[in-house]
Amino acid sequence: MPFVLGPDLEQGVAQAAEMGYDAFELFPPSREAIEIAKIRELCITHAIEISTVGTGGGWVADKLSFTDPDAGIRGRAIEYARSLVAAVGDLGGMAIIGSMQGRAGEQSREEAIARLSDALNELGEYARKWEQPLLYEPLNRYETDLISTLGEAGQLLDTIGNSNVKLLADLFHMNIEEVDVPNAIRAAANHIGHVHFVDSNRWPAGFGHTRFAPIAGALKEIGYEGYVAMEVFPLPTQKEAAHASINAFKKWFR
Repeated sequence: MPFVLGPDLEQGVAQAAEMGYDAFELFPPSREAIEIAKIRELCITHAIEISTVGTGGGWVADKLSFTDPDAGIRGRAIEYARSLVAAVGDLGGMAIIGSMQGRAGEQSREEAIARLSDALNELGEYARKWEQPLLYEPLNRYETDLISTLGEAGQLLDTIGNSNVKLLADLFHMNIEEVDVPNAIRAAANHIGHVHFVDSNRWPAGFGHTRFAPIAGALKEIGYEGYVAMEVFPLPTQKEAAHASINAFKKWFR
Protein backbone atom coordinates (compact mmCIF):
# COMPACT_ATOMS: atom_id res chain seq x y z
CA MET A 1 0.00 0.00 0.00
CA PRO A 2 2.74 2.61 0.68
CA PHE A 3 4.03 1.99 -2.85
CA VAL A 4 0.90 3.13 -4.66
CA LEU A 5 -2.51 3.48 -3.01
CA GLY A 6 -1.45 4.33 0.53
CA PRO A 7 -1.07 5.28 3.18
CA ASP A 8 -4.82 5.55 3.97
CA LEU A 9 -6.11 1.97 4.03
CA GLU A 10 -9.82 2.63 3.51
CA GLN A 11 -9.22 5.04 0.66
CA GLY A 12 -6.64 2.78 -0.95
CA VAL A 13 -8.85 -0.32 -0.87
CA ALA A 14 -11.80 1.63 -2.25
CA GLN A 15 -9.67 3.02 -5.09
CA ALA A 16 -8.24 -0.41 -5.90
CA ALA A 17 -11.72 -1.92 -6.14
CA GLU A 18 -12.99 0.96 -8.26
CA MET A 19 -10.11 0.53 -10.71
CA GLY A 20 -10.90 -3.15 -11.13
CA TYR A 21 -8.29 -4.84 -8.95
CA ASP A 22 -9.23 -8.30 -7.66
CA ALA A 23 -7.08 -8.01 -4.54
CA PHE A 24 -4.63 -5.80 -2.72
CA GLU A 25 -1.22 -6.34 -1.17
CA LEU A 26 -0.58 -4.84 2.26
CA PHE A 27 2.76 -3.65 3.64
CA PRO A 28 2.23 -2.84 7.32
CA PRO A 29 4.89 -1.19 9.48
CA SER A 30 4.08 -3.69 12.26
CA ARG A 31 1.69 -6.49 13.21
CA GLU A 32 -0.24 -4.04 15.35
CA ALA A 33 -1.08 -2.03 12.24
CA ILE A 34 -3.17 -4.91 10.86
CA GLU A 35 -6.74 -4.59 12.08
CA ILE A 36 -8.22 -7.90 10.97
CA ALA A 37 -11.87 -6.99 11.55
CA LYS A 38 -11.47 -3.70 9.70
CA ILE A 39 -9.70 -5.27 6.73
CA ARG A 40 -12.29 -8.05 6.52
CA GLU A 41 -15.06 -5.45 6.50
CA LEU A 42 -13.33 -3.48 3.74
CA CYS A 43 -12.96 -6.64 1.65
CA ILE A 44 -16.67 -7.40 1.98
CA THR A 45 -17.75 -3.81 1.35
CA HIS A 46 -15.68 -3.45 -1.81
CA ALA A 47 -15.86 -7.06 -3.05
CA ILE A 48 -12.08 -7.37 -3.04
CA GLU A 49 -9.62 -9.80 -1.46
CA ILE A 50 -6.33 -9.42 0.34
CA SER A 51 -3.70 -11.40 -1.52
CA THR A 52 -0.56 -10.91 0.50
CA VAL A 53 1.15 -9.20 3.41
CA GLY A 54 4.77 -8.10 3.41
CA THR A 55 6.87 -8.80 6.50
CA GLY A 56 9.54 -6.21 5.69
CA GLY A 57 8.46 -3.93 8.52
CA GLY A 58 10.31 -6.25 10.89
CA TRP A 59 13.55 -5.51 9.06
CA VAL A 60 12.94 -1.81 8.43
CA ALA A 61 11.87 -0.97 11.99
CA ASP A 62 13.89 -3.39 14.13
CA LYS A 63 16.47 -5.01 11.81
CA LEU A 64 15.04 -8.45 12.50
CA SER A 65 16.28 -11.22 10.23
CA PHE A 66 16.35 -15.00 10.15
CA THR A 67 20.09 -15.11 9.54
CA ASP A 68 21.33 -12.79 12.28
CA PRO A 69 24.18 -14.38 14.27
CA ASP A 70 22.30 -13.44 17.45
CA ALA A 71 19.89 -16.23 18.36
CA GLY A 72 17.69 -13.79 20.25
CA ILE A 73 17.21 -11.61 17.19
CA ARG A 74 16.49 -14.68 15.05
CA GLY A 75 13.87 -15.77 17.55
CA ARG A 76 12.19 -12.36 17.51
CA ALA A 77 12.23 -12.44 13.72
CA ILE A 78 10.45 -15.79 13.68
CA GLU A 79 7.81 -14.62 16.15
CA TYR A 80 7.22 -11.44 14.18
CA ALA A 81 6.81 -13.36 10.94
CA ARG A 82 4.53 -15.92 12.61
CA SER A 83 2.27 -13.10 13.80
CA LEU A 84 1.91 -11.81 10.23
CA VAL A 85 1.38 -15.31 8.82
CA ALA A 86 -1.48 -15.72 11.30
CA ALA A 87 -2.95 -12.29 10.60
CA VAL A 88 -3.02 -12.64 6.83
CA GLY A 89 -4.02 -16.30 7.12
CA ASP A 90 -7.14 -15.27 9.03
CA LEU A 91 -7.91 -12.99 6.08
CA GLY A 92 -7.27 -15.66 3.46
CA GLY A 93 -3.93 -14.38 2.21
CA MET A 94 -0.22 -15.21 2.09
CA ALA A 95 2.81 -13.78 3.90
CA ILE A 96 5.91 -12.65 1.97
CA ILE A 97 9.44 -13.22 3.25
CA GLY A 98 11.73 -10.73 1.54
CA SER A 99 14.10 -8.41 3.38
CA MET A 100 13.78 -10.39 6.64
CA GLN A 101 15.87 -13.14 5.09
CA GLY A 102 18.87 -10.95 5.94
CA ARG A 103 22.49 -11.35 4.85
CA ALA A 104 25.37 -13.66 5.54
CA GLY A 105 27.65 -10.80 6.58
CA GLU A 106 30.64 -12.10 8.52
CA GLN A 107 29.24 -15.61 9.03
CA SER A 108 29.66 -18.22 6.33
CA ARG A 109 27.11 -18.25 3.52
CA GLU A 110 26.40 -21.91 4.28
CA GLU A 111 25.56 -21.13 7.90
CA ALA A 112 23.31 -18.23 6.91
CA ILE A 113 21.44 -20.30 4.32
CA ALA A 114 20.97 -23.10 6.85
CA ARG A 115 19.38 -20.61 9.23
CA LEU A 116 17.21 -19.23 6.44
CA SER A 117 16.15 -22.76 5.49
CA ASP A 118 15.14 -23.55 9.06
CA ALA A 119 13.06 -20.37 9.27
CA LEU A 120 11.30 -20.95 5.94
CA ASN A 121 10.54 -24.55 6.86
CA GLU A 122 9.10 -23.57 10.25
CA LEU A 123 7.01 -20.73 8.86
CA GLY A 124 5.86 -22.79 5.89
CA GLU A 125 4.56 -25.46 8.23
CA TYR A 126 2.91 -22.83 10.40
CA ALA A 127 1.13 -21.37 7.36
CA ARG A 128 -0.46 -24.77 6.61
CA LYS A 129 -2.89 -24.09 9.43
CA TRP A 130 -4.60 -21.56 7.16
CA GLU A 131 -4.11 -23.63 3.98
CA GLN A 132 -1.97 -20.84 2.56
CA PRO A 133 1.62 -21.10 1.30
CA LEU A 134 4.50 -19.03 2.61
CA LEU A 135 6.13 -16.90 -0.09
CA TYR A 136 9.91 -16.53 -0.29
CA GLU A 137 11.23 -13.70 -2.46
CA PRO A 138 14.77 -13.86 -3.90
CA LEU A 139 16.26 -10.36 -3.81
CA ASN A 140 18.89 -8.74 -5.98
CA ARG A 141 22.58 -8.68 -5.04
CA TYR A 142 22.34 -5.16 -3.59
CA GLU A 143 19.77 -6.25 -0.99
CA THR A 144 21.11 -9.65 0.04
CA ASP A 145 24.24 -11.75 -0.39
CA LEU A 146 22.36 -15.03 -0.08
CA ILE A 147 20.09 -16.08 -2.96
CA SER A 148 19.23 -13.83 -5.89
CA THR A 149 17.84 -15.96 -8.73
CA LEU A 150 14.77 -18.14 -9.10
CA GLY A 151 17.02 -21.07 -9.94
CA GLU A 152 18.99 -20.79 -6.71
CA ALA A 153 15.80 -20.25 -4.75
CA GLY A 154 14.19 -23.30 -6.34
CA GLN A 155 17.19 -25.41 -5.34
CA LEU A 156 16.82 -24.11 -1.79
CA LEU A 157 13.16 -25.11 -1.70
CA ASP A 158 14.04 -28.54 -3.10
CA THR A 159 16.56 -28.94 -0.28
CA ILE A 160 14.03 -27.86 2.34
CA GLY A 161 11.46 -30.21 0.87
CA ASN A 162 8.50 -28.25 2.23
CA SER A 163 5.80 -28.04 -0.43
CA ASN A 164 4.10 -25.19 1.42
CA VAL A 165 6.91 -22.72 0.70
CA LYS A 166 6.59 -21.05 -2.71
CA LEU A 167 8.56 -18.42 -4.61
CA LEU A 168 7.64 -14.81 -5.27
CA ALA A 169 8.97 -13.91 -8.71
CA ASP A 170 9.64 -10.16 -8.64
CA LEU A 171 10.44 -8.86 -12.11
CA PHE A 172 12.48 -5.93 -10.76
CA HIS A 173 14.92 -8.24 -8.99
CA MET A 174 14.85 -10.67 -11.92
CA ASN A 175 15.73 -7.88 -14.35
CA ILE A 176 18.98 -7.43 -12.42
CA GLU A 177 19.87 -11.06 -11.78
CA GLU A 178 18.41 -13.37 -14.43
CA VAL A 179 20.05 -14.12 -17.78
CA ASP A 180 16.64 -14.85 -19.33
CA VAL A 181 13.52 -13.96 -17.33
CA PRO A 182 10.96 -16.06 -19.28
CA ASN A 183 13.19 -19.13 -19.16
CA ALA A 184 13.81 -18.62 -15.44
CA ILE A 185 10.04 -18.61 -14.94
CA ARG A 186 9.66 -21.80 -16.95
CA ALA A 187 12.43 -23.53 -15.00
CA ALA A 188 10.88 -22.57 -11.65
CA ALA A 189 7.32 -23.40 -12.75
CA ASN A 190 6.60 -25.81 -9.89
CA HIS A 191 7.71 -23.31 -7.26
CA ILE A 192 6.17 -19.97 -8.29
CA GLY A 193 3.33 -18.85 -6.02
CA HIS A 194 3.15 -15.08 -6.60
CA VAL A 195 4.43 -12.49 -9.09
CA HIS A 196 5.38 -8.82 -8.76
CA PHE A 197 4.68 -7.49 -12.25
CA VAL A 198 6.88 -4.42 -12.36
CA ASP A 199 9.11 -2.72 -14.88
CA SER A 200 12.92 -2.68 -14.91
CA ASN A 201 13.13 0.57 -12.91
CA ARG A 202 10.46 -0.37 -10.32
CA TRP A 203 8.02 1.89 -12.17
CA PRO A 204 4.71 0.46 -13.43
CA ALA A 205 4.74 -1.79 -16.49
CA GLY A 206 5.37 0.30 -19.57
CA PHE A 207 7.66 2.90 -18.00
CA GLY A 208 10.91 0.93 -18.28
CA HIS A 209 12.58 -1.41 -20.77
CA THR A 210 11.13 -4.78 -19.72
CA ARG A 211 9.62 -6.84 -22.54
CA PHE A 212 6.41 -8.13 -20.98
CA ALA A 213 4.99 -10.18 -23.85
CA PRO A 214 7.44 -13.12 -23.43
CA ILE A 215 7.14 -12.94 -19.64
CA ALA A 216 3.34 -13.06 -19.74
CA GLY A 217 3.65 -15.84 -22.30
CA ALA A 218 5.89 -17.87 -19.98
CA LEU A 219 3.45 -17.47 -17.07
CA LYS A 220 0.60 -18.67 -19.27
CA GLU A 221 2.74 -21.52 -20.58
CA ILE A 222 3.42 -22.88 -17.09
CA GLY A 223 -0.26 -22.61 -16.18
CA TYR A 224 0.28 -19.97 -13.53
CA GLU A 225 -3.05 -19.12 -11.88
CA GLY A 226 -1.93 -16.96 -8.95
CA TYR A 227 -1.87 -13.21 -8.50
CA VAL A 228 0.20 -10.68 -10.40
CA ALA A 229 0.73 -7.66 -8.18
CA MET A 230 2.06 -4.11 -8.57
CA GLU A 231 4.90 -3.49 -6.15
CA VAL A 232 5.87 -0.28 -7.92
CA PHE A 233 6.88 3.26 -7.10
CA PRO A 234 3.96 5.73 -7.05
CA LEU A 235 5.22 7.34 -10.25
CA PRO A 236 4.46 9.45 -12.23
CA THR A 237 1.72 9.79 -9.54
CA GLN A 238 -0.06 7.29 -7.30
CA LYS A 239 -3.17 7.12 -9.47
CA GLU A 240 -1.23 7.02 -12.74
CA ALA A 241 0.85 4.13 -11.39
CA ALA A 242 -2.26 2.23 -10.32
CA HIS A 243 -4.05 2.82 -13.61
CA ALA A 244 -0.97 1.85 -15.64
CA SER A 245 -0.62 -1.40 -13.69
CA ILE A 246 -4.25 -2.50 -13.98
CA ASN A 247 -4.16 -1.68 -17.70
CA ALA A 248 -1.04 -3.85 -18.05
CA PHE A 249 -2.74 -6.71 -16.20
CA LYS A 250 -5.76 -6.49 -18.48
CA LYS A 251 -3.54 -6.32 -21.56
CA TRP A 252 -1.44 -9.35 -20.75
CA PHE A 253 -3.71 -11.61 -18.69
CA ARG A 254 -7.38 -10.94 -19.60
